[in-house]
Amino acid sequence: MKIPLTIKETQDGLIKKEFSAVQLVDAYLERIKKYNEEYNIFLTTSDEIAYSKAKKFNDLDQYTEEFFKENPLAGVVVGYKDIFLTKGIRTTAGSKVLESYIPPYSATSVSRIENAGAIPIGKLNCDAWAHGSSGENSDFGPTKNPWNKEYVPGGSSSGSGAALAANMSLITTGTDTCGSIRLPANYCFSVAIKPTYGAVSRYGVIAMASSLDTVGPIGRTVEDVETVFNVIKGEDGYDGTVVNSKFEIRNSKLRVGIPKEFFTEGIDPEVEKTITLGIEVLKKEGIEFKEVALPSTKYAIDVYYVIQPAEVSSNLGRFDGIRYGNGRDSFGDEAKRRIMLGTYVLSAGYYDAYYLKAMKVRSKIISEVDKVFDEVDALIAPVAPTPPFKLGDKVSDPLTMYLTDVYAATANLCGIPSLALPSGFSKQGLPLGFQLMGSRFSEPALFELGKLYHKAIDYVPKVAF
Repeated sequence: MKIPLTIKETQDGLIKKEFSAVQLVDAYLERIKKYNEEYNIFLTTSDEIAYSKAKKFNDLDQYTEEFFKENPLAGVVVGYKDIFLTKGIRTTAGSKVLESYIPPYSATSVSRIENAGAIPIGKLNCDAWAHGSSGENSDFGPTKNPWNKEYVPGGSSSGSGAALAANMSLITTGTDTCGSIRLPANYCFSVAIKPTYGAVSRYGVIAMASSLDTVGPIGRTVEDVETVFNVIKGEDGYDGTVVNSKFEIRNSKLRVGIPKEFFTEGIDPEVEKTITLGIEVLKKEGIEFKEVALPSTKYAIDVYYVIQPAEVSSNLGRFDGIRYGNGRDSFGDEAKRRIMLGTYVLSAGYYDAYYLKAMKVRSKIISEVDKVFDEVDALIAPVAPTPPFKLGDKVSDPLTMYLTDVYAATANLCGIPSLALPSGFSKQGLPLGFQLMGSRFSEPALFELGKLYHKAIDYVPKVAF
């Protein structure tokens, strides 16, 4: 049986009785068992829970379109980044500190996805505590990119991107503190949304940097990602930053800004070319483009790597091995590096020089970005400066690795949404794409732009093998 590539194909197949929910689980688990050892994508599979839920679907007399409207993810197999708490299923955050931890409750996003009918198949590898851009910082070994296993799949939601490329799950979840949803999508030929800060609850998701963390889905089409986003968004009574926001597209003709600061030295020619082609495609569809200036965004990555470690050092303080998990001697090198850096910038004598100054520059960046959205409806930019790089290439140079996030930081610092779109492949056969950023809570406009672009290029979802 061919595993369907989209939510609609899955549900159409169930309506037509081309396969059952149990057969779907069979097919995905078969892929995992066949390839997971080679690519290190899943850390835990939830076979028993998956089959239990699938069998309940099999007992239904018949599926209808009305049933799927009420249960928009019914029959959809999902894998969760292993930083999402899942009741009764091991959750490690990619760290030996939590190697044997089994949560007593699930994250809001997990509960909402499963209440909408999704079938949980397991937990996906990630950089420990979500610290990383490549997937190489997991304490359980690096995830490999299914398009070429010598290359990284992007991080920190490495398994979330790779699971889609390897056809091991229909949808996945990720977290994005500085590109950690968008990078794996970009490197694995998938679609992903980094939502507005405050659009989706982070309750039950292990915190990295609390003023930057966002929760979002990865899928193969814009429609699939939009469906999952609509399921998980909105207030839950647990995360006080979340609001129920209604956004209306203000213009019948959308205008997209090209921030000149995002197209400077350091961008790979193939990455720049794919964005140029994307602009030309959207122009033919009636989208207007305008060059805009965001001068302070050149400091975004510097600001991020002051604020984020400061918040990391605070959030990781709770993992002392007393109430649950192992002791602090189980922290990996990258976690220790960020804890030390964060503690330093918050310490007496350095707080004003580093953290306070970084917060002031962050406010300046937010002000510039807010102002530019008076002129345009969205911004187009690279997700990363290069296509996927080889495993091991940047491990020994943390500063070079951190620069992978250079185009991702602005969206997180400003709390705005960003949609990562696949567009093609490099000469080496590695995925390429770009991101569309919008004003706060403008996800509907970004989805419309993404669907327009993919329709114009006759986009077809692809898997690596």
